[in-house]
Amino acid sequence: MRAPDGTDQQELICVGLMSGTSVDGVDVAVVAIAGAPPSLRVRLLHFETLPYDEEIRQKIFRLFEPAATIPELADLHFVLGHAFADAVLTVLGRAGIEPSQVAFISSHGQTVYHHPEPTPIGHYRVTSTFQIGEPAVIAERTGITVISDFRPRDMAAGGQGAPLVPFVDLLLFSHPHKGRIAANIGGIANLTVLPAGCSPEQVVAFDTGPGNMLIDGLVRRMTGGRLAYDRDGQIARSGRVHEELLAKWLDHTYLSQPPPKSTGRETFGEQCAQQWWEEGQRLDIPPEDLVATATEFTVRSFTRAIREFVLPKHPIAEVIVGGGGVHNPVIMEGIARALPYQRVMLQEATGIPSDAKEAVAFAVLGYETLHLRPNNLPSATGARHSVILGKLTPGQPRG
Repeated sequence: MRAPDGTDQQELICVGLMSGTSVDGVDVAVVAIAGAPPSLRVRLLHFETLPYDEEIRQKIFRLFEPAATIPELADLHFVLGHAFADAVLTVLGRAGIEPSQVAFISSHGQTVYHHPEPTPIGHYRVTSTFQIGEPAVIAERTGITVISDFRPRDMAAGGQGAPLVPFVDLLLFSHPHKGRIAANIGGIANLTVLPAGCSPEQVVAFDTGPGNMLIDGLVRRMTGGRLAYDRDGQIARSGRVHEELLAKWLDHTYLSQPPPKSTGRETFGEQCAQQWWEEGQRLDIPPEDLVATATEFTVRSFTRAIREFVLPKHPIAEVIVGGGGVHNPVIMEGIARALPYQRVMLQEATGIPSDAKEAVAFAVLGYETLHLRPNNLPSATGARHSVILGKLTPGQPRG
């Protein structure tokens, strides 16, 4: 049903799926959405993260290695399709919602490769990205229409294919009188700048550098794989920041590159963690000091980006932080200390849990795709123009 102004009044139940760069598991958000921008209404009905089976998780990490093969990639593409379908059916069951009540599933997939810099091949210059988790498997297993593969269309229009969440940040978190930053500290840290009363053209968004990715990689090496992350920042708090090494890391060329820009595992992933681990061993730096230094690197790269690229142009009153990094008090204390004139607040204050933000965001992106409305922000991705993201895989016919 449409209101007199043409907006969509019927509330649709949908599922947003996200598997991030930390490869912790599948984030599943069951969301009810109605209306149309700028008057979009979003309600989170249920959220869970279902951890990956350890064998599958290790196979995903294997795909990040240059030695990974095409058969491994193809097999895991379908395996994750089944894992995502299982996650949807499990969470819907716990939420008391039948699959027939769900209008669509919006699946980001698991990024295994993202290369936003043009590469010359023949007489073409191409950028590329690849997310796995076969949508045909999800649609067949659940009977629900799937919208997926969001990033390539933006890249086809000259964008970096990232960040995409700023489109949703603008809809949900902009304020008529306050300048805000909506940030997410996942494997990679990113932020969306929302000047007071901003239009889409005024939004700035970019990846600041690593979030939890390097910290996690060093923790795994320090503990021989026994720990996957630094719970509550306990290891970082037990160590000391090695300032000389930190200064070297902060000289990374990505950090001084002006936005729009995006990065990922190719720059700050396992190879980088291994290089930094070996450097720490050569310098005889205790492992807990390495973790403390990597944690401070996340804090300083994030806050430096705000000071250098944001505050000179935009007055900011509030910084809203979501993602797994909010569970690390060393990171959050460092951010608050470095930004004394801004109110640093958790995502929870907006009504959307920190861990749920990206899954909710992709549900909203899928909703806009379903209604054939453009849903990228060229000011954030660098695309030449707005486009409709994603591809649609129909579910079972419904009478």
